Amino acid sequence: MSEKSYLLAIDNGTQSVRALLFDLEGNLVGKGKVPLEAYYSSQPGWAEQDPDYYWDSLGEACRLLWESVNIDRSLIRGVSLTTQRGTVINVDEQGKPLRPAILWLDQRQAEVQGRIKGPWGWLFKAIGLEGTVDYFRAQAEANWVAQNQPELWSRTHKVLLLSGFLSHRLCGRFVDSVACQVAYLPFDYKRLQWAAPRDWKWQSMPVRREQLPELFKPGERLGSITAEASRHTGIPEGLPLVAAGADKACEVIGAGGVEPSTACLSYGTTATINTTRRKYLETIPLIPPYPAAIPDHFNTEVMIYRGFWMVSWFKQEFGLREMQQAKELGVEPEALFDDLVNSVPPGSMGLMLQPYWSPGIREPGLEAKGSIIGFGDVHTRAHIYRAILEGLAYALRQGKEQIEKRSGTSITRLRVSGGGSQSDAAMQLTADIFGLPAERPHVYETSGLGAAIDCAVGLGLHPDFPTAIRAMTRVGRVFQPDPQARLTYERLYREVYQGMYKQLRPLYRKIRDITGYPA
Repeated sequence: MSEKSYLLAIDNGTQSVRALLFDLEGNLVGKGKVPLEAYYSSQPGWAEQDPDYYWDSLGEACRLLWESVNIDRSLIRGVSLTTQRGTVINVDEQGKPLRPAILWLDQRQAEVQGRIKGPWGWLFKAIGLEGTVDYFRAQAEANWVAQNQPELWSRTHKVLLLSGFLSHRLCGRFVDSVACQVAYLPFDYKRLQWAAPRDWKWQSMPVRREQLPELFKPGERLGSITAEASRHTGIPEGLPLVAAGADKACEVIGAGGVEPSTACLSYGTTATINTTRRKYLETIPLIPPYPAAIPDHFNTEVMIYRGFWMVSWFKQEFGLREMQQAKELGVEPEALFDDLVNSVPPGSMGLMLQPYWSPGIREPGLEAKGSIIGFGDVHTRAHIYRAILEGLAYALRQGKEQIEKRSGTSITRLRVSGGGSQSDAAMQLTADIFGLPAERPHVYETSGLGAAIDCAVGLGLHPDFPTAIRAMTRVGRVFQPDPQARLTYERLYREVYQGMYKQLRPLYRKIRDITGYPA
């Protein structure tokens, strides 16, 4: 192709929405970013957001992108979309929201009414899985809406994830990608399609098949940008909208992590470790692998729910000094927080953190809570901050070992992406704790790049996924393990961290019994 070709990726995360322009070599050519108010909460534990707020912010991100680049928009070949997972929106026949979006961070629970009937119910009772199924039913947003807002539920034409909602706004069709279906919906993770008619999930919630969007594999065409969407965003009318995947799935291919021996760590609001496989494999029994952003592939994911949210929490609660200094010096706050980390030796002088700071998580257990042990009079804010980073890395290393044990495949390479990967200190201690080189991808916007890769393959601009990933991804800086730090971390991980949950679990249960939290 004599003319340059470009791909537009829209990435609507929890903290921001970005409009990203890539070329076919995976270079980020332009960017428009709009910070988001992650959610609002009208009740304790609720996390909601106005769906139109996302659409308005997407339009603003596109406007900022066009201001940042000077290119002929006719050279843009297609558009793809990646979003946060598990955010549910009820809409009417025109796609108009009927209520606020319920975010993945929301903690409300529906009432579990009755038991699953028929053979499924007998099976779950016989093998002791009724509690697991009831957890799914309690977490399903559709159940809560149907129970608490029945009139609104009766007017619900479609139940969409954020990806499906924005896809409808962009192309006017109720469509979504298979690789975006990470939520409490009747989805068959093994067959990568909506559940079969007799599947127990249809009994577990009031959703009907006709209330769900049509699904397409990554790389397939969802539709074309409508005139209305073009006016709102400045994206040329008629451009193809190509199916991509959820943000974590796109991060994996955007980081180049497609071999089972390569683990992709995502240091985002939720921290995850993923590998990509052709076969369905449950790393943790009864918790399915999620759809990959490559058709008919799976991501074996272990998740730390609050992840680098904990870093944001620390900055908000204890980092005012660095935030103010950064503003005065005209530097990024992360540089000063890295100084905090580097002022403390590996192991944080015995301070150990367990990062289960989300109530009611399915794994490791519903009673799990976060903890910090080992305090002494030598410890400061800096030790706590480093202990947070170390605790997250310990938990993800534990995930790595779970994946290796279940799959029989050794993980020999680490790719680290997400906001936390921009911290050199976090990258170094990750290499030290895992005992492996930690590779930072060449571009920060890996989820957007993954969506662009789906778009490139879908439009035939690259012939297949291996070619596209080779052409559009590469390794940036590599952090090698420090031998002395590695020895310290190895002992702390094996002799302390791995025993913490088992030792503290009875106390977590007592806390729950006495305080009612987490319920």
